Amino acid sequence: MGAAGHWLERGDVTRRRTGHAAAGGGATRRSTTIIKGIMLFSVCSNPMLWKTNHTVWRAWRSWKLSLHSSTACAGPGPGPLDRSEELSSVLTQKPPHTPVMLKEVLHYLDVQPGQVVLDMTFGGGGHTKAILKMVHEVTVLALDRDPTAISLAQQLAKEHSGRVKPLLGRFSELEALLSDMNIKPGSIDAVLLDAGCSSMQMDRAERGFALSKDGPLDMRMDGERYPDMPCAADVVNTLDQQALASILLAYGEERHARKIASAIVEARRVNPITQTQQLASVVAGSFPAAVIYARKDRLQRSAHVATKTFQALRIFVNDELNELHAGLRAARSVLKPGGRLCVITFHSLEDRLVKRFLQGDDLSNLDQYHFSPRKRATGKEKLVDEKRDGGGVDWLALRRKVIVPERDDVKDNPRGRSAKLRAVLRR
Repeated sequence: MGAAGHWLERGDVTRRRTGHAAAGGGATRRSTTIIKGIMLFSVCSNPMLWKTNHTVWRAWRSWKLSLHSSTACAGPGPGPLDRSEELSSVLTQKPPHTPVMLKEVLHYLDVQPGQVVLDMTFGGGGHTKAILKMVHEVTVLALDRDPTAISLAQQLAKEHSGRVKPLLGRFSELEALLSDMNIKPGSIDAVLLDAGCSSMQMDRAERGFALSKDGPLDMRMDGERYPDMPCAADVVNTLDQQALASILLAYGEERHARKIASAIVEARRVNPITQTQQLASVVAGSFPAAVIYARKDRLQRSAHVATKTFQALRIFVNDELNELHAGLRAARSVLKPGGRLCVITFHSLEDRLVKRFLQGDDLSNLDQYHFSPRKRATGKEKLVDEKRDGGGVDWLALRRKVIVPERDDVKDNPRGRSAKLRAVLRR
């Protein structure tokens, strides 16, 4: 087996770099086998994934599953118990990790003593810690796909004996994990799903999520749980230009996807792209110097032109949108009638999917919802859509309009500037 075969089999970032260099960027039998699912993007898919080929999407999902199989409006307000003083106490004690929209989450979850809460994205544990502090007789099931986050959850479980139960796994694995714990469907009182990448992952250069920190181009949320799972470096060094452009357009909503994909392909012919800042430089090099920081975020701060590229690769590598859909379905299954669900999203692809799920849309052909915004409704269609914002057959909206962070919260936690919260009640 050649060197390139070793880096794909072992999943070690350093060995990946060695493998790329030794193979000169060429594919081997092993690498071709591992990535044959994503290579179909370049063969079958339309360059514009706004009209994604169904065969390609099924092939991609089948490839992901083959890797995973190797391992395991106004609505009801707060309840009768007034805990405003406890809420105030929790909010005034700022934790080391700043959870997004903490005040709003605590309000809409409205956790009561004796209830069971499922935190589907434990991360740094900010939301869970606040719930434990505010409601002393509560049990929190702490799920995360990242082993590092679960280590933190296990430490918290030691500090709160019997009140925190860590669960290592993805959204798509949740129902099996709960079944192993003899937790039946319809038995959870409240669920929080905080989608996207955690601050803990962004802050660690070795995880490869942040373009501002130089590290290996990894981006796998599962860490080394699935050693054969391709990382971001595998994607940018293996897929052809058309496939890369499709990913950047679909998952990053990047207008200059073709230009960036072309720059990546040209750069990797000289040297494999294995570092985060190396990729950021390649993307920046495809633009005039004057526009590298010309884009603005929601705080009107300069944003690097590679930001959307990093987002697209992260979503693709971690299959985030399919996982989000699986998480929403799992939340619907485990919640009691009258149970509460809060979902926090950070970009339009996530929020669009969540909104349509809560409205009761059929998401069986999920690619249609990933890659194309619904056409703007007019007349009667608009009235119907507005009514459905109140919730679908399974859900009652606790607030008709989407909830966004307050200005002061954004100043304290700029990473939460694009957050959107949707809160619903299980019918």
